[in-house]
Amino acid sequence: MKNILFLDIETVPQCESYHSLDGRWKKLWDLKANQIAKNEETPEEIYSRAGIYAEFGKIICISVGFIHDDGNGREFRVKSFYGENEFSILEEFCELLQKSYNPKLHFLCAHNGKEFDFPYLSRRILINGIKMPDMLDLAGKKPWDVKHLDTMNLWKFGDFKNYTSLDLLAAVFDIPSSKDDIDGSKIFDVYYQDRNMERIRTYCQNDVAALASIYLHIVNQPPLKPDEIKVV
Repeated sequence: MKNILFLDIETVPQCESYHSLDGRWKKLWDLKANQIAKNEETPEEIYSRAGIYAEFGKIICISVGFIHDDGNGREFRVKSFYGENEFSILEEFCELLQKSYNPKLHFLCAHNGKEFDFPYLSRRILINGIKMPDMLDLAGKKPWDVKHLDTMNLWKFGDFKNYTSLDLLAAVFDIPSSKDDIDGSKIFDVYYQDRNMERIRTYCQNDVAALASIYLHIVNQPPLKPDEIKVV
């Protein structure tokens, strides 16, 4: 367990509104919106969803956590990189990975990480011109050399028909919900309207703690207790 870094990211669109886009990006979003719109939604109406696409979004928070056990008790230590400056967030996160994590020994774990968190992080790292950390660099690696764990894939047991949310799995295992205050659909408003990064940081950290407890259940270990979670 000490070799796993649990993580979660929060993302928003690059701009506060559709009308803030310049002509080139407005045209590109129009093309994307036409592919994903439902019930005659307009590109402007669904722009708040642009944050889920790495080309149109940006990362505003990365929360990471790891289990520390020195024999005197277990702790889940959580740290967040967050704020307005995506470059600084990614730079600090990549520095952590390069200094403290070995791709031959350690694992990254996220919920739906293989479809969202890991590729999104990698794309935004490239866009920001930051050196790709070894833990995310897939070039030349065999599938079995990629140390990425995904609790959603673990829960599927080979079934690829359905998506199971983090909150649903938390309920299945009787883990406290990380969505009591806000959920992912509210991040856009909390960031651009409320300007409340601390609220987003807390939400992201709660997701990471829920993620770790879900993984512990899957590997038949006791979930985290509230007093075991330490913000560093």
